[in-house]
This record gives sequence, C-alpha cells and structure tokens, in this order.
Amino acid sequence: VLIPLTSSVILLLASCLLLLLDIIRVRMFFRGDYMRAVITGAAGFLGSHLCHKLIKEGISVIGIDNFLTGNTENINDLPGEFFSFIKYDVTNYIHIPGKVDFVIHFASPASPIDYIKLPIQTLKVGSLGTHKALGLATAKKAVFMLASSSEVYGDPKMHPQNESYWGNVNTIGIRGVYDEAKRFSEAMTMAYHRVHKIPVRIARIFNTYGPSMRIDDGRVVPNFITQALNNEDITVFGDGTQTRSLCYVDDLIDGLYKFLLSDYNGPVNIGNSDEISILELAELIKKITKSKSKIVFKNLPEDDPKVRKPDISLAKELLKWEPKIKLEDGLKRTIPYFESRSKIQDIRN
Repeated sequence: VLIPLTSSVILLLASCLLLLLDIIRVRMFFRGDYMRAVITGAAGFLGSHLCHKLIKEGISVIGIDNFLTGNTENINDLPGEFFSFIKYDVTNYIHIPGKVDFVIHFASPASPIDYIKLPIQTLKVGSLGTHKALGLATAKKAVFMLASSSEVYGDPKMHPQNESYWGNVNTIGIRGVYDEAKRFSEAMTMAYHRVHKIPVRIARIFNTYGPSMRIDDGRVVPNFITQALNNEDITVFGDGTQTRSLCYVDDLIDGLYKFLLSDYNGPVNIGNSDEISILELAELIKKITKSKSKIVFKNLPEDDPKVRKPDISLAKELLKWEPKIKLEDGLKRTIPYFESRSKIQDIRN
C-alpha cells in the first residue's frame, strides 16, 4: 500500500527516526560504546555551550567546575543519561574512571573583571590546571583541546593577527596574568604533544558573545546590553575607536567542534573577522534595544588592546569553517536572554 508523503506523514517518519536514534544512543551509552569527553570549566559560558554541542552530536560528557566563575544554571538542563558533573578544582590531580576520548580544558576566569580580581587563580588554572588536564589526557590516550585566547597576541602590532604572530604582551601588567597563563598553557600543551605524542588542539578563541554570559561578566557586550536595557549610561573606554571582532557563540562552538574532530594540532584562530569599533557597537546595541541611554567616555584601562581581528584563513582552509551569523542578528538573539536575566535579578532583589 502506497502512503502519500504528506507533510504530516513526513513529520511522523522524522519523529520515528529521531526516536530510533535516541534508543540507539542510550544502548550504546550503557554498553560503554559511547565516546566520552571531559570538559573542565563546564559551567562557564563557552564550556556549557560545548557540553550541549557534544551531547547533541552523540558524545557523553563529564563536566568539571568549581563555580569560581561558572553557573549551575548553564548546565541544569543537560540530560542525566549523557552528562555527569563533578564539582572540583582542576588545579589538583584529576582522576576519571573508565575510558576518555577527549579532554577539553576550558577552565579559567575569562573576562578582565574576573582575572584582575582573581589573578592567582587565573595563573594557577592556566598552569597547574593545564598540567593536570594534560596528565589525564596522557593517561587516557585522549585528544586534548586547549581553550587558548586571542589574548596571547596582547596589544598586537600585527593586524589582523594570524597564528604565526608571537604577540606583544606586558608580562607584569594587570592583564598579564591571563595573557601569560594562556601562553604558558600553549607551551605546556605542545611539550606534552612532543614528549608524550598525544594529539592536541590549541584553539585561539577571539571575542565571543551570546546567551549564558553573566550580566556582570565585565566584557563589552554584556556591559553595553545591560546598560542599554536599564537606560543607564553606556560606558565607552577611551575614545571608542578601538576595535573588536565579535563571534556569535553558536558559530564559535561549531568551529571548535570541527577543530576537535580534525587531525591538526594547531594553533588555530577561531573567531569572526568582521571588525567593529567599540563606539559603533555601543550605538548598534542602543538602536536594537531602543534604549534612551547616553554614551559616555572613560579612561582606557591599562594594556587594553587597540585592535582585535583574527585572520581565519587557516580555519577556512583546514576546517572548512567560517562564521555565518552577522553581528546584528547575533545581538538580536542575545538580548532576550539578558532581558530575562534582568527580570530574574529584579525579582530576587
């Protein structure tokens, strides 16, 4: 009997296929055939998005976080059959029973307000934390991915920045604790690769924004959105001509996932090469939110980079990846999250 392929029949068949795939995934998980990833910093902004992505792609995840800057709300919706969580400080020895296919080190304070407030913790998680995560990857013969940063380039004299550039970093400045932690973690990652022959992926992550960022994160997008929604003065540091290149989180996570599954050690720049001035960004967010805020100017912080733009030629060539979501569209997806968080804050207060 031939059944006409109406939209309702197609929808039913698709639902059955998804159910079958879920059953197969659960059976694989309980047989131990499932690929497993350990993600440090799992409750943070990028770590939590990566947890969701890996689980969606059929990889079970063990998340580790001590909630220094992470948030339990970012991981509360993850399915228990594919996600387990350990509250732990990864600067200590890490033991995970059973097989591990990927060790992904994303633990670190990641915004200037955090790593200036927590300088020692930032240095420790970049050094001791990287060492312990690499030890786990070596013991398990797992792929190791490091969340490095565009901050390894410091206040760059090359523009845009490509992976061959060694950077311009003030080692004793207030931002040096983060910059040098990431530079050291890259060096240690490559040492383990050379000595222990483990496959590594060094991802140099550029400015990223999207849902799950903290309202008090201190980075430019959360600051501007929160100020605009509250009709407060939007604070621009310097004259606003300094630039950033902002990548929507879904694009970034897609790039990281493709890099993880590649056979290239890195480093690879992952970010958006579309550049915008800080003042233009403030005006755009003000326009989208229809805010009555005024834009005011304050002194530029010490060692604040004047330009930031990745050369993503390598990612395009090796990973066949580049961002798809335009800044205005990404901001329109992000602002409702901040509106909901602002309402929650109002209720709590």
